[in-house]
Amino acid sequence: MQHAYDEHLASNRYFDRHFETDAAKILPGEYFVSGENMLLVTVLGSCVAACIHDMDSGVGGMNHFMLPDDGGRETVKTSARYGSYAMEVLINHLLKMGARRNRLEAKVFGGGAVMASLSSSNVGVRNAEFVLDYLKTEKIPIVAKDLLDSYPRKVYYFPQSGRVLVKKLHRVHNETLFSRERDYKERLSGGPIAGDVELFV
Repeated sequence: MQHAYDEHLASNRYFDRHFETDAAKILPGEYFVSGENMLLVTVLGSCVAACIHDMDSGVGGMNHFMLPDDGGRETVKTSARYGSYAMEVLINHLLKMGARRNRLEAKVFGGGAVMASLSSSNVGVRNAEFVLDYLKTEKIPIVAKDLLDSYPRKVYYFPQSGRVLVKKLHRVHNETLFSRERDYKERLSGGPIAGDVELFV
């Protein structure tokens, strides 16, 4: 049965030679959840990634999202629905795989001011503030974070153990990161907001 969240599930799987393990690449707007010994990888500019893990069940997941840059037209509440959806989809999938809400812990990354077109609207700051507020409201403790500043980050997340490695990219040699975030930003501004997701308790 096709699940409503499947369209956002990362499909880019590969074998990571450096860590010698199966891996999934998480692109903007995607997420992935696993209880296996594997690696989730993403590169963040002004986007934010939340890595959420249940230590007891060994299930973890990562998302990669951005609040839409609405130029101040939309209310904070409206744009926050995008981030809420990205968080709820991730949390619901974790719970479906046996994680327990009261055992979840989070590590959050990103929100850098790395693109001139985005830094002017403080989108990185808004993304970082949103994810911190969301997790506080949901009472999910944040055990590690690396947010804001001016550089992109590459995040390596091992969902089974909850271990994270963050590489600060002081020089990005290609435009891929920026063009992906720009494309994602344009999709957000044009598309309808995903419907409210019911949270399993």
